[in-house]
Amino acid sequence: MTLSRRKFLAAGTAAAAAGLTGCGSVSSLGGKNELSMWTWVGSVNDDLISQAEKAIPGYDGMKLAMTRIGSNYKTKVLTALAGKSLVPDIVAINDDVATYFPNADQFHDLYELGAKDLEQDFLPWKWKWGVTPQGKMMAYPMDTGPTALFYRTDIFTKAGIDIDPAAVAGLAPDWDAFIALGKKVKQAVPGSSITDNITSIYGYRMAQLPKKYMTRDGQYIGDQDHVRESFDLAVRVVKEGLSANAQNSSDKNAVVTNGKLVAYNGAVWWAQLGPKNAAPKTKGLWRVTAAPGGAGNKGGSFLAITKYCKNPKAAFAFISWLESAKNQAQAFLDPVLFPSTPASYTDPKLAAPDPFFGGQKIVDVFADSAKKYPGAYFSPYDSIVDTPISSELVNIEAAGKSPDQAWADAQRQIQRELSRVGAI
Repeated sequence: MTLSRRKFLAAGTAAAAAGLTGCGSVSSLGGKNELSMWTWVGSVNDDLISQAEKAIPGYDGMKLAMTRIGSNYKTKVLTALAGKSLVPDIVAINDDVATYFPNADQFHDLYELGAKDLEQDFLPWKWKWGVTPQGKMMAYPMDTGPTALFYRTDIFTKAGIDIDPAAVAGLAPDWDAFIALGKKVKQAVPGSSITDNITSIYGYRMAQLPKKYMTRDGQYIGDQDHVRESFDLAVRVVKEGLSANAQNSSDKNAVVTNGKLVAYNGAVWWAQLGPKNAAPKTKGLWRVTAAPGGAGNKGGSFLAITKYCKNPKAAFAFISWLESAKNQAQAFLDPVLFPSTPASYTDPKLAAPDPFFGGQKIVDVFADSAKKYPGAYFSPYDSIVDTPISSELVNIEAAGKSPDQAWADAQRQIQRELSRVGAI
């Protein structure tokens, strides 16, 4: 069913969501000639922000005042909105943008500020994610997280596998073939794994699908075959002995550093967080190719203008400038944000060979993934569904729980939680 009460209750925390309707003084943060912006560390290019801190492009009388929030970012944004006092003019929103939709009345409709004229510049699925089911454009696209298959050429060579990216993609066009490839590598190089843990396989398979846990009209579909098949795929990888069983960040880094993780289906940002960070000595040994099972996306963010913004037109001029194709290409270099604007993909900043990946132009692989990704509807309740499933998958890998029992327990918890928030 589709109820306004249900949508209202879906905000990040029940208390914060309820507080957004409360009383309080209304004011935006910063001086009258400043646009205040909140974001997290590593979400924007510093050089571009420095330009805007001197003057907003096209609005010489306005400048940007940006605050990077290190922890509890979403809670602080919701708390500011609930208090209706000292609210930033502009806020960054992570890929959980749908969880803000119940509070869409706290933000400007970007269509009314001219966003429609720029829609053709962006990936269609990314653009749609910032639009509420009621048709209000609440959030403007920033980066994306297209997925691909990372692999170690030295280990694949030992296993007698052609390391050319096109050849590897041909050997593993789907997940069954990828498992077979992983078994071949492990036979030649004992201890080899093709995922860090069970939840990664599940998450990246789900990230390829055209549907997730809810339909746009509010129907729960997280108990249907596409979810169970992703669940069973993750279990199968573990049963085949192809998971490194690395459950925390330090262990995940360790299996990259020690060479146990020889292939990984990951988002573009994993290149930096994974091998470049955890195994810098493997420079030149990695390649990237199309992921088994098709294109996917995991991650990406948005910008929104709060209804308390002192100058919405200037704020929109800023965010549309910041997220232009030219500037998104610059943001790919630092802090490695993959653009949501296809015109960026041919920019020399992205198209240059990457020495860490043996001189491969990895942008081509991720650009292809970004363009081919089918998109899926993300609801405000996805985290409520995803958390029990992920927890039960960990119980299977780390504690040996029965997969059927784990699935049943996850579904019971999901039904209970969705009922509690009025979603079903």
